[in-house]
Amino acid sequence: MQAPRPKSTATNFEPPPVHHSISVRRGQRTEERNGAVSLGRSLDEARPKPASKITSMEPPPRPVSMIAPPRPPRPGVQAPAQISAQIPERRQSTVARRASSNPTTQQPPLPATRTHGRSGTVDSRIERPTMDIRSLAPAIAPVKPAPSATSNQIPVPKVEAVAPVVTYPDCSSTNRRAPFVKRGIEEIATKYDPRIFDVCGENVCTSGQLTRVWNVLDGELIMSLAHTEGIKATSVAFKPAADPQNEGWKVWIGTTSGEIMEVDVETHEITNSKGGIHGRREVIRMYRHFNEMWTLDELGTLLVWGPDDTGVPNVTGNPHQSFKVPRDHTFSMVVGSELWHATGKEVRIFAPTLHGRDQFQVLIRPLVAEGAGEVTAGSQVKTQPGKVYLGHSDGKVSIWSTIDYSCLAVLSISTWKINALAGVGQRIWVGYNNGRTCVYEISETPWTILKEWQAHSPGNPVLGVKADPASCYRLDRLQVVSLGADNKLKIWDGLLEDDWVEDEMKSKDTEYCEFDEIRAMVFTWNAGASTPSSLRYSHNDGEFFPDLIKSSGAPDILIFGFQELVDLEDKTATAKRFLKVKKKKEEGTDQERMSHQYRDWRDFLKKTLDDYSPTDDLYHLLHTAPLVGLFQCVFVKSSLRDRIRNLNAAEVKRGMGGYHGNKGAVAVRFQIDDSSVCFVNCHLAAGQSQASARHNDIAEILDSSLFPAERDPGVRIDSFAGGGDGTLVVDHELCILNGDLNYRIDTMSRDTVVGAVKQNNLSKLLERDQLLVARRRNPTFKLRAFEELPITFAPTYKYDVGTDNYDSSEKKRSPAWCDRLLFRGRGRVQQLDYRRHEVYVSDHRPVTGNFRLWVKRVNHSARAKAWMESQQSFEVVRERETADEKLHYLMTTCGYDEATSKQLIRERAKPHRGH
Repeated sequence: MQAPRPKSTATNFEPPPVHHSISVRRGQRTEERNGAVSLGRSLDEARPKPASKITSMEPPPRPVSMIAPPRPPRPGVQAPAQISAQIPERRQSTVARRASSNPTTQQPPLPATRTHGRSGTVDSRIERPTMDIRSLAPAIAPVKPAPSATSNQIPVPKVEAVAPVVTYPDCSSTNRRAPFVKRGIEEIATKYDPRIFDVCGENVCTSGQLTRVWNVLDGELIMSLAHTEGIKATSVAFKPAADPQNEGWKVWIGTTSGEIMEVDVETHEITNSKGGIHGRREVIRMYRHFNEMWTLDELGTLLVWGPDDTGVPNVTGNPHQSFKVPRDHTFSMVVGSELWHATGKEVRIFAPTLHGRDQFQVLIRPLVAEGAGEVTAGSQVKTQPGKVYLGHSDGKVSIWSTIDYSCLAVLSISTWKINALAGVGQRIWVGYNNGRTCVYEISETPWTILKEWQAHSPGNPVLGVKADPASCYRLDRLQVVSLGADNKLKIWDGLLEDDWVEDEMKSKDTEYCEFDEIRAMVFTWNAGASTPSSLRYSHNDGEFFPDLIKSSGAPDILIFGFQELVDLEDKTATAKRFLKVKKKKEEGTDQERMSHQYRDWRDFLKKTLDDYSPTDDLYHLLHTAPLVGLFQCVFVKSSLRDRIRNLNAAEVKRGMGGYHGNKGAVAVRFQIDDSSVCFVNCHLAAGQSQASARHNDIAEILDSSLFPAERDPGVRIDSFAGGGDGTLVVDHELCILNGDLNYRIDTMSRDTVVGAVKQNNLSKLLERDQLLVARRRNPTFKLRAFEELPITFAPTYKYDVGTDNYDSSEKKRSPAWCDRLLFRGRGRVQQLDYRRHEVYVSDHRPVTGNFRLWVKRVNHSARAKAWMESQQSFEVVRERETADEKLHYLMTTCGYDEATSKQLIRERAKPHRGH
């Protein structure tokens, strides 16, 4: 069955003509794609090769007046002999229009000079013939034409819809430390309301009512320009320079009145301007393409400004060409020599040229990523040539081929709106509308969230994220700059040095650490206001705790987590505790009763351990923590007690809007030797329909700064995880979370659930378990960072007290796995079992898990050696990445060939010539 075609809308753009030779080449490409050629091959193998014998499609010779003016030789490059105007036009069919952007020679060069090893760069189609570009169908694999096909009709392509991939990125090892730059300032407060910016080396420019330029190294305000009243800047871009040493000192500004201005940053002067060149229509975007500038206004007029006799564009003259694209622009970017232009969900591709002879519209129909929202951002990644990544308003990213324009994938990476994408090295940085920024490793599927942090103030969207291509060449560092709605610029380290060194240290920790295995048992139970006395005198339950202790195997740590040790169903008592309404004569009685409840359980557990522990190594009560029904009790063996330090406890209240502790969590953290451990006991929001409230509860628990911060950076790396300082639960290396999480089974009636339990058809129920569903479908669900052993036991809630029967009361609540154990530890935590137990005095069944924990002791002299080696290793990486980025900048941004680029880098390495 043929898949549905992509959506399209009527446009004024006519389909380009197709010569029979193009149809033949299209068929050859289809054979490649359906035969041995795969997406995994190199770009050089996959790219269609220029046809050397096609002459019938040659364009007519250009009038001399249309030939781009000659340019002076580039610095550090010997000027070649003047290329004769009599060179056959056929030799320039593909690269002539691109050569106009190549500042390395005085005239459009021969094709050989433009093939400078670009297969590994983002300009993935630089060798493809112009006519070959036009023959490709949009967003799909072209259909192989019949052998006799010679007509100019473009065949209707077969569409293969790409369904969104809902395997969200792996967040289990996400680092939360903000990657500020190592030298220079980290933040610039603009002190006004800019919404656009550009960056080039040491200079960053913001614009709006004012246009200002700062130095990113010291934060100095270099230039401030106020616009005429009622006029705002709506686009800004640094202008190309004839010498790459001078990049970043001339700025083009487009305004709401359609004016384009050129400003000299050093003199603070408007050196040139062109008023009304866009017909008093707002100039919404400016693009640099090698040594050209393209400007786009709100009605879709695209002006192409080529270089004049100085080798760079100048607003004093007129644009070389004018083109028309659709209005209602939402995003656009330059890809190779094409403009990818989005209006809502649709993306059209255009090929502006200085001479204007080539077909402007590349595709017949717009590209549409099925199932994705409006296009809001886009980027390319240096290590993924031939691909374009587009961000969408619904948190999806679509991946497109620049070779055949097919949609390679649609990935769901978040539920937040994507405001910005930036390819940085081999990774993608994503700025979201909630002020957060994430860094994704994209080499494997699913992607991995390497970093996530609050880049800008909460509630202030990230307006833009830009990887500065010039920074390595000009500053010897890879910098990323973001602008937020909090009116601040942030400067980030694109190489993520701290993360690299930390990961390197952790990867070799066996070289400088001694590891010891300890055992822990975690017990969680919603006791339903049960007391030790009620348990002791129960016919079925009196021996439960003694039997549990005797069969435990004497673990090194015992963690008991209780919920509802007081009757939360007693509305009057709960209201009194919340409102603190007490008569004077009764003052303290409620608190005393609660304290007695906790004390009774503490004493009962101590006595049970003393009487039934199968070891001579006695248990020491390390910590207790009560919170309106929640109670946590931690015991450790006496032999382990002296190895424990830095013990802290915390609580999170989530009942009644966070003011009451009937729901929430208690947590305890400590260090064993040089490893950090955290145990959390939770009771989340109740109710079948309250899954979102439970998600919010767990987010608040895991996102709250609960513990004192560790100030020593060395201890942070050695003892905590994810770049954390120990304030968060997830900062700890070894973490176990237990409790009545209250997650239910969705979309099934009570009778159906009970029937499935009786038939032991647990897999059917687990498919609808709210916690497991959220882990699959909600990328922002905090428990995705935790692991859980597969559940093999029946639901632990809700029973008629004293029986094996699920709830038969008037409410007839459906059974559910409310009582859970989850853990995280990056391979240093192993859960051995996951069991429920039969206790009848409550409507919940208790659950236990036995764990292996590997803790370490750091050898500081060996660690110092490993640290030095890690730093040296990073310097090798820095030099390699910086050299690669310099070459990439000169070739793909400035437009030099490889030989010229390398010569410029060598010249730059000599004593600085100034700008």
